Amino acid sequence: MPERPGLRADCANCFGLCCVALPFAKSADFAVDKDAGEPCRNLLADSRCGIHANLRERGFPGCTVFDCFGAGQKVSQETFGGRDWRQGPDVAGPMFRVFPVMRQLHELLYYLDQALALPPARPVRDDLREALDEVVHLTEGGPGELADVDVPAVRERVNVLLLRVSDLVRAGVPGRKKSRRGADLIGAKLKGADLRGADLRGAYLIAADLRGADLRAADLIGADLRDADLRGADLTGAIFVTRSQLDSARGDATTRPPEALGRPAHW
Repeated sequence: MPERPGLRADCANCFGLCCVALPFAKSADFAVDKDAGEPCRNLLADSRCGIHANLRERGFPGCTVFDCFGAGQKVSQETFGGRDWRQGPDVAGPMFRVFPVMRQLHELLYYLDQALALPPARPVRDDLREALDEVVHLTEGGPGELADVDVPAVRERVNVLLLRVSDLVRAGVPGRKKSRRGADLIGAKLKGADLRGADLRGAYLIAADLRGADLRAADLIGADLRDADLRGADLTGAIFVTRSQLDSARGDATTRPPEALGRPAHW
């Protein structure tokens, strides 16, 4: 499944926005507290991370699973025309306000792009294209226009379509499909579970045992897979999966991830 250009992070063309604009909370994901707008202590003058090769070992696994979906370079190079936030508060303030908005819009583009590539989504393909064009248009606005975008309203309109796509995809799976939308499955024992075509939207699967589970054609949009054990699990055809979800989980050579995403390097 080809990915729409511009939806993959290109850190070389970004001014380290995720390392500055967003806050950190000291936890298992981040070694320190950091306020929004405050540069991370590991950010170098050239916008590279000084501990990029050792983020997990140095207490920053949250950084390894963050995905801006290409919003960083979009804001840096297009919205602000290559101006660096270091030039002053007149650039930094607006840039930091716009980045989270752009990140959410790019995430929606990622899901819409996935949906358009799914054969069962044919009945709503025109609506998906219209929604994608609308979101693309929003991403092309200036700093003031972007800051005023009603992201929840846009997300709600797109979500209606994504739910329809989910229904169409999962309807092709025979038998009764499990619905665990938003369920608390933290640490759940799901080894070998038949979750084909399951609705796992927003489910909390933190540290869940999913070894050998069948997740083919399951809807995993927004599911929290941090430290979930996916060794031997089959995610072939699972929909609305992101790289950051896989990066946050544990897998091995026997895990079958969605073909378009591939296998994380640390598995």
